[in-house]
Amino acid sequence: MAATREARAVWNGDLLSGTGMVSAVSSGKFSDLPVSWSARTEAPGGKSSPEELLAAAHASCFAMALSAGLGRAGTKPNRLEVSSKVTFDKVGDNWTVVSSELEVKGDVPGADAAKFVRAAEDAKDNCPVSRALKGNVKLSVRANLSPRTPAGCPRGRRALRSPGRTSRTR
Repeated sequence: MAATREARAVWNGDLLSGTGMVSAVSSGKFSDLPVSWSARTEAPGGKSSPEELLAAAHASCFAMALSAGLGRAGTKPNRLEVSSKVTFDKVGDNWTVVSSELEVKGDVPGADAAKFVRAAEDAKDNCPVSRALKGNVKLSVRANLSPRTPAGCPRGRRALRSPGRTSRTR
């Protein structure tokens, strides 16, 4: 069954000096969130931007896809902390979303670093937001797995870099 979600934007004025508001119509979780051109290209100044909203969408979509993949592999995660850094830059004469860099830190009992990296790469390639961006936006992921003691308590963080992959320790 298809799911449709709705957001609404209102813009007042010209591009450079105007301002807008964006609202989540379907959930009602935010209303009249201020946006502006300068929040996109300079400092946020307390306002959001389409790129920040895209980063939130990508991070949450990736987290769900990774959780599902790990669960299917028998290594249900306790916690996944995901960030997405979306870059908005001028390409030729046009402003463009050029990349989304995902980073995930995972507490996943029973997973080893290599399997975690593979699962993160798969989620990066196949979450619905990534598939919408694929071919237009450079996508990358860094995956860090928290090692566990025999009692199951985290004792730090380790990472694995796969050949030809962007996963690395930070």
